[in-house]
Amino acid sequence: MSAVAASGIRPVRTRGLLATGAWRARFEITQYFRSADTLFFTFLFPVFMLGLFSVAFGADGDVQLSPDAPAMSIAALYLPGMLAAGLLLSGFQNLAMDIAVERSEGMLKRLGGTPLSPVSYFLGKIGQVAVTGVLQAAVLLTFAAAVLGVELPTEPGRWATFAWVFVLGIATSALLGVALSSAPRTGKSATAVVVPIALALQFVSGVYLSFWQLPEWLQNVAGIFPLKWMAQGMRAVFLPDEYAALEQHGQWNLVGVAVALAAWLVVGAVLSRVTFRWIRRDA
Repeated sequence: MSAVAASGIRPVRTRGLLATGAWRARFEITQYFRSADTLFFTFLFPVFMLGLFSVAFGADGDVQLSPDAPAMSIAALYLPGMLAAGLLLSGFQNLAMDIAVERSEGMLKRLGGTPLSPVSYFLGKIGQVAVTGVLQAAVLLTFAAAVLGVELPTEPGRWATFAWVFVLGIATSALLGVALSSAPRTGKSATAVVVPIALALQFVSGVYLSFWQLPEWLQNVAGIFPLKWMAQGMRAVFLPDEYAALEQHGQWNLVGVAVALAAWLVVGAVLSRVTFRWIRRDA
């Protein structure tokens, strides 16, 4: 009898965690779209930057970065990087700052006094990031194609690559954001801690600067972090195959992209669980 009862505990508990996580995700999404500053700086910022770069640097027409590569518009060249930046902003930056503020304002302490488990809380946050990340990518791709005239891929294989790079990228960014949220001592200091890290990663990872124009030592440094691999995976999707020769090792190296993002996914999962607290230890 006890064995039968015990065998039913885990499925019931799992369903409860998932149901609570789904409820938290709906709550988080609602709160997200009610925040005007969050909408701009994490949701619409990549769209704004893509449009800005297209206008600022695209007045002279298409550019050709290599004699062996076809000429492309500035918008088409920057689109992969902006998609990768969107993953970083939606997951890493948004969650790190959001959770730090919630902890500082005592919201997490109140949640810690309820039956809500950290797992359900994580699921709610990751669900919010997944939904908003998909919507952000859809808006960015629609803007690039309809307004800036970027030709999107038609091959199913490229969209399959986009799908797994996107899923690994958004999940990794979200978990690393949860982990980093423990670093700021207060909600007010969260911006000062998180934004410089996110901004530096974008400059060295091929978002705002062409990755192949960076010094090799800086490319090696960028290769330690996941954003470089997200951007490289996105370039493999949206740039012609001839542009692979401009990469650090002369190829898209999608196997390396998958391995690097999977490794960071595991690191993020471990760090987020180990470092997460409803309240700071030194509070």
